Amino acid sequence: MEVPQMAIKQIEEGLHQNDGRLEFATFGMGCFWGPEARFGGMTGVLQTRVGFAGGREPAPTYRKMGDHTETVQIEFDPLVISYEEILRGFWGNHYPNRDNYKGRQYISLLHYHTEQQRKTIGLIRKEMEAQLGEPIETEISPFTGFTRAEERHQKYYLKRYPKALEQLAKIYPDRELLEDSTFAARLNGFVKGFGTKDSVRKEITQWNIREAEKAHLIELFLKLKW
Repeated sequence: MEVPQMAIKQIEEGLHQNDGRLEFATFGMGCFWGPEARFGGMTGVLQTRVGFAGGREPAPTYRKMGDHTETVQIEFDPLVISYEEILRGFWGNHYPNRDNYKGRQYISLLHYHTEQQRKTIGLIRKEMEAQLGEPIETEISPFTGFTRAEERHQKYYLKRYPKALEQLAKIYPDRELLEDSTFAARLNGFVKGFGTKDSVRKEITQWNIREAEKAHLIELFLKLKW
């Protein structure tokens, strides 16, 4: 059973129908490929993208990053996954006191989008410092901007499977639609080991979309050739 192209757009719109409550989280924790996959595998995260933030270079690129940092930006539903959980995942999966290897490219960076996020960061930082047994040196500041990285860096691990991409192209003719989709975020996490076939299948059954659409996605997922 093939998922019509229009259905994919409707499915993604359905997953984002609670846009009024969705939030962003923006952070750097080393090379951005792995963290995008890690957070893309989390229930409640609807979109992931990688790029550059924190610097003054007006148009950073991967080859000309200037004083920016490799950064991941996610969109999430706070009723499904809290900002506290995201912060624990952030600090629990990288060393926040590393040297400035390659300048600012791989520093520990955290940009807050709201005053409530700033307050939450303070609380979770204390909690994580107690676990680490040392002060956290993450650079923390208000969000001022994010530049999307080049196409080849988005969903990096998923793109290492050309056979799967060929199958996905039949229903995602627009590469940007694929890269920004919740489905692709889960696939990118899955191929990196953040999730199993059973966990992805079960999560899709809980998505706020029609039963026929769930069945379409599950069938596509289980039939993908890697």
